[in-house]
Amino acid sequence: MIRISRWTALAVSGAAATFAAATVFLAAPDARTAQSRSDRTPASQDGFQAMLDDLVKTGAATAVLLRVRTAGGGEWSGAAGVSDVRTGRPADPAGYFRIGSVTKTFAATVLLQLVDEGRLRLDDPVAEHLPGVVPDGERITVRQVLQHTSLLRDYMSDPGWSTNRWRGAQRFRGYRPDRLLAQAFRVPAQIPPDVTWKYSNTNYVVVGKLIERLTGRPYGKEVEERVLRPLRLTQTIVPGNRPGLPRPHAHGYALLPDGRTVDATRMNPSLDWAAGEMISTTRDLGRFLDGLLGGRLLSPSTLAAMRAARPTGAGFAYGLGLQEYTLPCGKRMIGHSGQLIGYTTYALRSDDGRQMNLSVNLGSSPPSADKLYAFAGKVFC
Repeated sequence: MIRISRWTALAVSGAAATFAAATVFLAAPDARTAQSRSDRTPASQDGFQAMLDDLVKTGAATAVLLRVRTAGGGEWSGAAGVSDVRTGRPADPAGYFRIGSVTKTFAATVLLQLVDEGRLRLDDPVAEHLPGVVPDGERITVRQVLQHTSLLRDYMSDPGWSTNRWRGAQRFRGYRPDRLLAQAFRVPAQIPPDVTWKYSNTNYVVVGKLIERLTGRPYGKEVEERVLRPLRLTQTIVPGNRPGLPRPHAHGYALLPDGRTVDATRMNPSLDWAAGEMISTTRDLGRFLDGLLGGRLLSPSTLAAMRAARPTGAGFAYGLGLQEYTLPCGKRMIGHSGQLIGYTTYALRSDDGRQMNLSVNLGSSPPSADKLYAFAGKVFC
């Protein structure tokens, strides 16, 4: 298992990709900014805009969007950089972006609602509900799938199967969940004897399949009905095979081995499915974390089970579709991170209501851990 630093672990998505290993390397555009803020928390007070501008000026990002809620309850949102390096159009703080593995928290929430309804139990064997689908499904439980302790092989570890890598024309290909599982299970997983936790996107394809088997409906429709509508998340989308993003959005870019820079914005995200396909905004991610962690979507006992995070050895603890991080100041953040080619997302909240929802389109020099710690420290510490 790859061990990564506490902060760079925030970018875990796909085949356990990290922020520092992102594949976007291009010259940073001239810094251009756009911002909006609550009257309760002026930008000049906390300096968030200057921090965003610095990420762009130093080549760490082509665009960055941020929404924060601070200790006093004040909210601020802003952006820096450009939405398109060709036109130089400023990035919009209300823009849409691909949220990658933050999708896992949405899918986990729906499956846990089905636990609350008595349709399955966390310690049920997966084979009880998906007979013949998962190898050794009789010994792998629902809880282990949600927590990444099933040790199922990650299909995204195979060449050409990761949405964190440029796939050329193949990026528009559509995939069905059964095809993803077939790829994952084509060879047995190779697990060293001391490994008990292993991040695998295959787990959340299984989660999506469980939702569909138990409800008889597409998992995305269940997300819409059970999460998006109750919380009025009107800016969150389960795109399916649709390759584009709603406007406004910042483009994501990638550098190829031959030195060419390509626009990686448009792609068919079905290769990620329930493990990472969704699109959202900083506003909606904040509302989602408030609703989920505030107890609006799950019973108290099920929410407690979701939050029961175990150490992973990867710089964070993991619950059932939730990551937990402890900052040097001792404060804890809970939520999830995500990464698809061109887009990196952090959606994090503390129990006192502070939030940081951040979308980064990486530039030529990915930001240092110190700069990223500075964002979280300013919000949570």
